[in-house]
Amino acid sequence: MAHLPLTILIRESFIQDELKASSETKLKILNECTSQISKAMDLLVNALNNKKKILLCGNGGSAADSQHIATELVIRMLPRERAAIPAIALTTDSSILTAGANDIGFENVFARSVEALGNAGDILIAITTSGNSPNILKAIEKAKSKGMVTIGLLGKDGGKAKPLCDHSIVVPSNDTQRIQEGHITIGHILCGLIEREMFGEMK
Repeated sequence: MAHLPLTILIRESFIQDELKASSETKLKILNECTSQISKAMDLLVNALNNKKKILLCGNGGSAADSQHIATELVIRMLPRERAAIPAIALTTDSSILTAGANDIGFENVFARSVEALGNAGDILIAITTSGNSPNILKAIEKAKSKGMVTIGLLGKDGGKAKPLCDHSIVVPSNDTQRIQEGHITIGHILCGLIEREMFGEMK
């Protein structure tokens, strides 16, 4: 039996509820995470001013966020001329990811890339809504062993990643999609601030 379409009233109510929930999470980020975002900015700008690079990793939607943030940094976020910012999403090479998953286990794929590409003083931005993804935890541990600075974009209670990271921004929500929306908003804020602080305000 075919499902009947939702009535317009039910559909619009759902849309409104989702937008309100997203807005409420953003307001919680405003009230609870501003200082953490500012501290992350200090770490990022310090590293970039010292000719270091940013590595990013995550799974699923967080993989997409890793790529999104890296793109804003390497290409540009604001419509302006500026130098490229060195950032690499460790989520984009299907050959590395599949060979790693096959040969050394999926829990090790990001740690292996960190081992290959990370150097002391570089930054790893580890994105996980739960804070408990095994491959993210191993990447954080590898980064720390190499003298990198680790920043967690997390959710819920921060999970196991929170005490491992040098600095964490925990979106105050237990809803995965709200956390993901918060992460990309924070990513955009960080990218915008990096451009302004490193290259000056747009005229």
